[in-house]
Amino acid sequence: MDPYFWQLPLLFVVGAIAGILNILAGGGSLLTLPLLIFMGLPGAMANGTNRVAIFCQNIFAITSFRRQGVFPIKLALLCTGPALVGSWFGASLAITMDDLLFKRTLALVMIGVMIFTALDPMKRLRREEVHIGPLRTMVLICSFFVVGVYGGFVQAGVGFIVITALLVHGLDLVRINAVKVIVIFAYTIIALGLFIYHGQVDYPLGFALAAGNSVGGWIGPKLAVAKGHDWIKRVVTVTVLVFALKLLIFP
Repeated sequence: MDPYFWQLPLLFVVGAIAGILNILAGGGSLLTLPLLIFMGLPGAMANGTNRVAIFCQNIFAITSFRRQGVFPIKLALLCTGPALVGSWFGASLAITMDDLLFKRTLALVMIGVMIFTALDPMKRLRREEVHIGPLRTMVLICSFFVVGVYGGFVQAGVGFIVITALLVHGLDLVRINAVKVIVIFAYTIIALGLFIYHGQVDYPLGFALAAGNSVGGWIGPKLAVAKGHDWIKRVVTVTVLVFALKLLIFP
């Protein structure tokens, strides 16, 4: 039996769940990336294939923010430049890294993001908006270079890093999320292009995942009302922990 027979529907469903998570809190790639690895893809190819869904999802997200009149383009461009440079370094590292080392690194990243989400230090960072002068501009440039390196390398949980990097400057969460999707979309072009160049993308699996992410982005707000954020958070915590332990113990 052609493995795509069961892989494509499963990826669509998990992609939808990941899309919901990205709407509610972030971290959808913490589910999709290990699933692609469990389907037999090498770490680098799973990483590249996951970028197809990220690319498509952020096209829809940017369009939605523009329709709502939230499009902080000047701030987004300031953050995007260093993230583009960083993403090239991060994606290059992911492509050349030993497969076993990548899987173990991914597992540790997943556990780290899970702890970060549970502690939610971002609550303590929220403050009144401040003027972004030359010093804060340099801090933003350095911060988003790191964002680009991390996002280019693994992507999973990068949204939390972006939110933290902007909360310390007092931005509201609506504009932060608008900047986030613009920056991630831009650096994903670089990262995805690099993975494609090295032949590290499975297109059928990637587009099945992308379709699911798009559907999840549509139903996410409705599920948030029906079930609530805390319920989703508990489901994500358990699932991510299982995936991470599987990668560490049986890579």
